[in-house]
Amino acid sequence: MLSETPGHPISDDTTGHALRTPSKLHAFNRYEIKYLVPSHQIPELRGELTRRLDFDSHGADGGYGVWSTYYDTRQLRFYWEKIEGLKFRRKLRIRHYGDRFAVSDDSTVHVEIKQRVNRVTQKRRIALPYAQAQDLCDRRRMIEHHSSQKAFVEEILELVSMLDLRPVMMTGYQREAFVGREADEGIRVTMDHRVRGRDRDFHFAASAENRLIVPAGLSVVEFKADERVPYWLTDLAARMNLSVVRVSKYCQGIEAYDRAPRSIFHVPDDEPAGVLPVAIHS
Repeated sequence: MLSETPGHPISDDTTGHALRTPSKLHAFNRYEIKYLVPSHQIPELRGELTRRLDFDSHGADGGYGVWSTYYDTRQLRFYWEKIEGLKFRRKLRIRHYGDRFAVSDDSTVHVEIKQRVNRVTQKRRIALPYAQAQDLCDRRRMIEHHSSQKAFVEEILELVSMLDLRPVMMTGYQREAFVGREADEGIRVTMDHRVRGRDRDFHFAASAENRLIVPAGLSVVEFKADERVPYWLTDLAARMNLSVVRVSKYCQGIEAYDRAPRSIFHVPDDEPAGVLPVAIHS
């Protein structure tokens, strides 16, 4: 294992290859297709989806909030890996589902490593009380864990320590989610509305301003499948004239807050007519 002098973390360049091999422990693999959908098309899309899919257990009645704190290096290594399209790349985040203002030290959150290997997305995560998640990712302390989680917890600790990771962006949105039934088991479709974020005050419950980082008139829609997205879904997208996009909410936030220049994948800031101002607090 690589060592470092206290207070002098190993640089990105010297640790890069040591952290590039995907772990053998994967929660699940999936293929994802993303679209940007204008708000006026969402009712039609929702109606078509409910003919073949079910709302997930929390997805009905307007959905639920999803909040994520993303970690990166001082040089934004994970951001640039995404922009450059590396075949293997990863992101570390702490994610909370629900009302962020209700989050306390005891609230359950998920520490996740989401990584891309060629065209396959792999996500692994562990559920922890928020205080323990902060101990692990912010204070870089080993936490109590089940023996079956040992390798993953150690991987997270190694990642934040060797790359000197710190929180750099928070994103949040309202999610509607649908899951497949019968022949479409394993299919999941998400519709994320009012995508917003901030670049400071990273406690989930902080009374801090969030800005829209995707225009309010657009929703991020993802088709997700264990093996392949079924033809009826891609045909539906074609009938509705939806175009596949390569958009990352994390990267969108980084660019919206001028932490990096606008990339060719940046969703334009121009808003449809009638959209309200972008500063919001929820």
